[in-house]
Amino acid sequence: MGKDYYQTLGLARGASDEEIKRAYRRQALRYHPDKNKEPGAEEKFKEIAEAYDVLSDPRKRDIFDRYGEEGLKGGGPAGGGGAGAPGGSFSYTFHGDPHAIFAEFFGGRNPFDSFFGPREGEDDADETFPSFPAGGLGGLGGLGGFGRFGRARPGPEPPRQRQPRQDPPVTRDLRVSLEEVYSGCTKKMKISHTRLAPDGRGLRSEDKILTIEVKRGWKAGTKITFPGEGDQTPGNIPADVVFVLRDKPHSVFRRDGSDVVYPARVSLREALCGCTVNVPTLDGRSIPVVFKDVIRPGMRRKIPGEGLPLPKTPEKRGDLVIEFEVLFPERLPQASRSALEQVLPL
Repeated sequence: MGKDYYQTLGLARGASDEEIKRAYRRQALRYHPDKNKEPGAEEKFKEIAEAYDVLSDPRKRDIFDRYGEEGLKGGGPAGGGGAGAPGGSFSYTFHGDPHAIFAEFFGGRNPFDSFFGPREGEDDADETFPSFPAGGLGGLGGLGGFGRFGRARPGPEPPRQRQPRQDPPVTRDLRVSLEEVYSGCTKKMKISHTRLAPDGRGLRSEDKILTIEVKRGWKAGTKITFPGEGDQTPGNIPADVVFVLRDKPHSVFRRDGSDVVYPARVSLREALCGCTVNVPTLDGRSIPVVFKDVIRPGMRRKIPGEGLPLPKTPEKRGDLVIEFEVLFPERLPQASRSALEQVLPL
């Protein structure tokens, strides 16, 4: 039994050209090897491209509808020139590049890079309102020929007998400093998304500012979701826009859950003879800690309650952890070596 290109794209026979485009768009984005690492995804991506190559071409589709894959490829009875058959003058073989078909469909753009592509001169670590396109998969410009942004143009007719689906979430990292996690902060993010024009068919670009209240002690990986803020088209449900909290690298500390780790460097003399370490805190204080015992490399000591607020109970806090690095001298004078041999235990 030959291939069923309609089944490959999840369509019923008699599907409209617009439904074929929508189905290819959905399936190609789902199985693209850059996004889908499951076994067999690349082969499925190629099958989807072949199905679209046939069904989007009126002549190929007509032959396939009447004679199936065998007739289309000239390998079965339908290809032998019988009554009503296509005859030997047409024989189809898919030699296309599925990636080329994908690029042509999306106008040469990589839709996976277009969501949050950096703009020239933009660095969201230094800007109060970093702006980015919130294009859900519904706004990639490969559907119905309309561009991603720009003036409103007539869109495609709404699909028939098909329930609209929501596009996959659009995500972006939200970078925060440890000081911001310590005290909480407000972040404002400017997005650009497409919206339906008043006529319900054309499209227009709109800017919107989303406000994020970062709570004290939020962990890295916390997700903040804005439902339906992705691109809107006549045939889709806009994607959710999701921000994922990420820690900015810190010049002094590093984070370990709700604990804050301070790497303290002491000399060999201080490690053996004792010392006082002035430990900084996230709120700008300095805590002197006296050590009289021998400090071993990698040793840790905790200052309770001086870390980050706990996410569920922010009135409580994690610990400030001192992690020691002992600096050994490059060389020792012979006199010092002899003295150490006399006093250090074996």
